[in-house]
Amino acid sequence: MIHVLINGCNGRMGQEVAKVVQNQEDMTVLAGFDRTETDYMSYHVYTKLEDLPASEIDVIIDFSVPEATFHLLSYAKEHHIPMVIATTGFTEEERNTIHQMAKDLPIFQSANMSFDINLMGKIVAELAKHLSDTDIEIIESHHNQKIDAPSGTAIQLADKINDVLPEKCDYVFDRHSKREKRGKREIGFSSIRGGNIVGTHTVQFIGANETFEVTHTSYSRTVFAEGAVKAARFLINMPNGFYDMNDLIQKN
Repeated sequence: MIHVLINGCNGRMGQEVAKVVQNQEDMTVLAGFDRTETDYMSYHVYTKLEDLPASEIDVIIDFSVPEATFHLLSYAKEHHIPMVIATTGFTEEERNTIHQMAKDLPIFQSANMSFDINLMGKIVAELAKHLSDTDIEIIESHHNQKIDAPSGTAIQLADKINDVLPEKCDYVFDRHSKREKRGKREIGFSSIRGGNIVGTHTVQFIGANETFEVTHTSYSRTVFAEGAVKAARFLINMPNGFYDMNDLIQKN
């Protein structure tokens, strides 16, 4: 039996992960970790690292905020517990730190745990090779409780595009303060927050006379939880190192 610790278990995604884990024959939620101590029907929620049953934890699934991620990541490193990071909003420096820490334990990180959105990344990267002269814009929509903007997935899609372009593009997050014409080597981001939108991402390749756009829409948070659980099962058998959805896709 695989014993899972959920970081950010009181949040929407943490609760969704718990539901998916409890439906697995070979997995169970051992405990949760969050700011508020709560007792769910089948597991206890801890608020202090020293109280966690480290020796019983097989893998950590993290859906929280960057500060909470690093709080538990140091604990995971100390006790050599594999960790799946599905949290978004990290700075470039923080992402680099995660890569460095992966030398000492297995870490799986993805800004979006959906298989289809990762396939979208491959598709828009291929399109960018043929549409490199267009203006590239990324529009993302999420629920009104999401803290970071643009989403980690939007950044992930832009990175996929930038990796294949002959000339790298700058990321533009705020046109209001620039007050100047759009540059050719830019990828612009627009964020929409409202209601209970699970997540929509659109990449636009805008030419002089036509626009080619690709859109992915998530209708349920379950798809992200299912991806995180697949990643957890994959990670517990892996050596120290950094892994992402590409590794999971190739294995399957």
